[in-house]
This record gives sequence, structure tokens and C-alpha cells, in this order.
Amino acid sequence: MRLNHLSLTNFRLFSRLDMDLPSQILLLEGNNAQGKTSLLEAIFFLATFTSLHASHDRQLINFLASQESLAVARLTASFATQERESRLEIRLIQELNGNGGSRLRKEVLLNGAKISPNQAVGAFKAVMFLPEMTRIIEGGPEERRRYLNLAIAQSNRNYTQTLADYNQTVSQRNALLKQLFERGGDEKQLDFWDQVLATKGALLMQARIQAIEEIGEIAIRIHSALTDSKEVLRLYYQPAYDPVVQPQNQFSLPMQTKVERGQFTLEQLQTGFTARLAQLHREEILRGVTTIGPHRDEMRIHCNGIDLTDFGSRGQIRTALLSLKLAEIEWLKQKTGEMPVLLLDETLAELDEARRESLLTYLTSAEQAVLTTTDMNLFPTNFSGKCERWWVDQGNIHKKDS
Repeated sequence: MRLNHLSLTNFRLFSRLDMDLPSQILLLEGNNAQGKTSLLEAIFFLATFTSLHASHDRQLINFLASQESLAVARLTASFATQERESRLEIRLIQELNGNGGSRLRKEVLLNGAKISPNQAVGAFKAVMFLPEMTRIIEGGPEERRRYLNLAIAQSNRNYTQTLADYNQTVSQRNALLKQLFERGGDEKQLDFWDQVLATKGALLMQARIQAIEEIGEIAIRIHSALTDSKEVLRLYYQPAYDPVVQPQNQFSLPMQTKVERGQFTLEQLQTGFTARLAQLHREEILRGVTTIGPHRDEMRIHCNGIDLTDFGSRGQIRTALLSLKLAEIEWLKQKTGEMPVLLLDETLAELDEARRESLLTYLTSAEQAVLTTTDMNLFPTNFSGKCERWWVDQGNIHKKDS
């Protein structure tokens, strides 16, 4: 996977940008708040159609442009895979809605054909490193679910649409649960939504079971190399609906053991999920929410038996995150046959010298990478000398001679 050309119009602080990207490693230098991170954000948005910084897409539109009655932010990329060269265009259109407010819609064109964003996710692939991504480990379950969703979506073109359908079904089922509690009625009305939820949920669960197993195996190897085999990393999937039957009348030990869930077929996951939903009808009517399913799944990350979310040190969390992201890159290459474009935003500043050296060694084997920095002293000359260096200043980008 290689990004050849990027064009931005009214995206963040870029009113207009056209650039051909080098195939080698690109170093973006500049002071803070000059547009380096926004450039990486734009490239990542082309891969996932979501921003890791903005809470809403309207925040991505250039501020001055957004004050107009009609504002359009446009991202266009030309990229090459092993099979073909493609062109991807995303338009974020903010317009008046007739009620004194505004609405935002998103248009996507792939090779000139208009398709839905859910269909386009994964056409272009990128993996991003951000210092604040430690929240994947330190934060709540929703952070780890989001990480999984973004990773799987780039390898499975149907995943994003399935996830959207599932979330919509959860909302509709919750509305019915509240209605049954407030007004009464036949709880058999839930059977239809149970079936729809289980059908979509089983697809999500199967994808997550496989992804965590495969990414985990790669991450274990990478983490062992980063820590000189002194630490052992493990990823554990904790589904809100667990197809594994828990033995009764036994004490639960405070330890994690590997559970084989890959043995369950899609039909078994769906049937078991449906049956469990039926068992919870009365409880969920009283609570007014769907209490089990992929929307409440969890993934835990352990190092030497220690749950890093609860007890990990800063160094352990950074090393585990680095292992996880490097594993994601290798996993995407295995699943799709394409190496994703690597995006690193001030990542080296968060690593010690040994981890920094390991990461730079890894980057030399990447097909294409874009790094930002405010401090070139973090890069040894034998590395930076092989990179193309560009300077970013208030949304303007130009090449540096040295």
C-alpha cells in the first residue's frame, strides 16, 4: 500500500494542500500547532472515516470555511496496491437544514463511483501511533472495543456495516424494552429483535475472537523481543455473551486462562446468543437496556500475569501499546496482503532509547511511513539521512534540503 498523492481542501487548518508523497520514510518537522498532526489525521481518516481527535466530523472542517452557509471539506488521495491504482475522495458537506441550524453529510467516491462510507472503509489502509493511545490500555472498555473495531474494519470490508446494523438494532430493542416496562405488553415482541441482534452479533463476535487470537500471537512475539524475553504479554477476550459454559458450583480463581472460543461456529454463536437473550427478557425489561452482546465486550491486556489497565506501570503500558500496534501492522499485512501506511505522531518522545531503537529498526522495513517531530535529536543521523524531510509551518509544507 502506497499513498502517492494527497489533496486537502478546507480540512482543519489546511485551506488548500496538494502534495506528492515520497515512497521512503517522510519526516514532518515543525513547532507545535502547525498542522503536522492534522496531516496525519487526514491520512488516517481516509482509511477509517473516523478521527481520533474530533468528537464530530463537523470539527474537521476549516473554521473560517465552516462559518459559511455551505461549507465543504474535501480529502482526495491517489494510492497504489499490488492490484491497481485507486482514487478515493471524501467530502464533508455542512449545509443549512431549514430550521436555523445546520447538518453535515458525508459523500465518498472510490474510483469515481459513489459508495457509502461503510463500504469504503479499508480500501486504503493505515495504522496510526499517537502518544494518547495509551488510553487503549488505561481507559475503559469502550477504548479497547474501538481499537478492535478500527483494526478489524480495515481487514474485513463487511465489518463496519455489520457493526452499524448491530448498534441500530440495540437502540431499537432498547426502545421496545422501555416501552414494555412503561406500558406493558407481550414480551414475545422481543423475539424478532433477539434474532436480528444475535445474527449481527454473532458475526461481530466471530471476527473479534479471530482477531484477538491472531493479533495476540504476533504481539506476544514482538513484546518478547522488545523486553529481551523478560516479559510475557497476553490478550484476553471477555465477551459480554460468552458461548463457553462456565462450570457450576466451582470457585472462580483470580487468574486468566486461555479459553478456546474459536471452536464455535457462527451458527452456534447465534443460537446460544438468542437463547441467552430470551432468558434475560424479564430482567432487561425492568432495566430498559440490552445487557449482553458485543456492545459490552471487553479485552484485557496482561503482562507477566498483571492486568495493565489496573496495575501497569507507565513503561509497561507504553511497551505493550507499541507491541500491540506493531502487531496490528503485521496482522493487516497477513490478512490483506498489503502493508498499511504507518503514521507516527511524536511517538519517539514517549519511548526510552531501547524502545526507540527497536521502533526505528522496524520502520526501515516499512513500505511507507510518515512521522512528525518537534525534535530531530530523537533521530540518529543514520536514520534521518535516509528519510525525506519536510517542514510544516502554519499549514504550509515545503521540503528541506537537509
